[in-house]
Amino acid sequence: MIEKINIEVLGKKDTRSGFGEGLLEVGKLNNNVVALCADLTGSLKMNAFENAFPERFFQVGIAEANMMGMAAGMTIGGKIPYTGTFANFSTSRVYDQIRQSIAYSQKNVKICASHAGLTLGEDGATHQVLEDIGMMKMLPNMTVIVPCDFNQTKQATIAIADHEGPVYLRFGRPSVPIFVKPDANFQIGKADTIIEGTDVTIVACGHLVWKAIEAAQALQEKGISAEVINMHTIKPLDAKAVLDSVAKTGCAVTAEEHMMNGGLGDSIAQVLSRNTATPQEYVAVDDSFGESGKPEDLLKKYNIDTPNIIEAALKVIQRK
Repeated sequence: MIEKINIEVLGKKDTRSGFGEGLLEVGKLNNNVVALCADLTGSLKMNAFENAFPERFFQVGIAEANMMGMAAGMTIGGKIPYTGTFANFSTSRVYDQIRQSIAYSQKNVKICASHAGLTLGEDGATHQVLEDIGMMKMLPNMTVIVPCDFNQTKQATIAIADHEGPVYLRFGRPSVPIFVKPDANFQIGKADTIIEGTDVTIVACGHLVWKAIEAAQALQEKGISAEVINMHTIKPLDAKAVLDSVAKTGCAVTAEEHMMNGGLGDSIAQVLSRNTATPQEYVAVDDSFGESGKPEDLLKKYNIDTPNIIEAALKVIQRK
């Protein structure tokens, strides 16, 4: 008899608002925290910080490369800069500045990237970055975090101030269910096992964690026990959590709002290939740019929705 899955939903809100609230809170806790924004203060919900600490907020305009250079320089004086813009502009547009001035130099900059993935929606392919996790995790010294809901994004935003070194924090635009407790302890590099199971391991990050929960609930109706892991930290990866889980289940599915190449799935595949012969299926965008559309419609079209996780789970179980 499989125990019924019971996940309490605490409401629904966008993760970028979690960042905004977290930024305000960490600003109150630490006077060295400063914020820089590239003309998207409202979109990243940085208004509250700007209003509370105008002397610690810097509007750099549409000059993202300059913003990264400024942030790197501020760390030399002991400041903890949080940069804010869309994920595409936080990575692709400024990769050289991040590589040279931040990652290589190990500067204590927190790169906060909103509107990531397909769920940016109607803004279309030019803004829907799907390769950023791969770009950032490949940089030495860079920590990569992809929280799953409003509460966890707020917790992560606060936690990264105490982490010495560069961080890439990825979050999004749409409202998603809140299921992480507001007083949960966020620990960088430590995965959260949300549902325990014995038949298949589902490892997800960001918005796809809730989809993984939905998939586990549907699989339960089929008599299949799925373990769901919220891998909020892509780098450093909690390899132990993955290996402990697949030791029970014997197979894995990875789910992410990102390109199949270079993302969470590839990080999990490296762990499995180096440690244990375990079949894995990917739920991710398959070597494609996005397009303009409603977020839920895009998730369906690009095969990264709940039914795709269910299908992948059934397939990988057959491969055991």
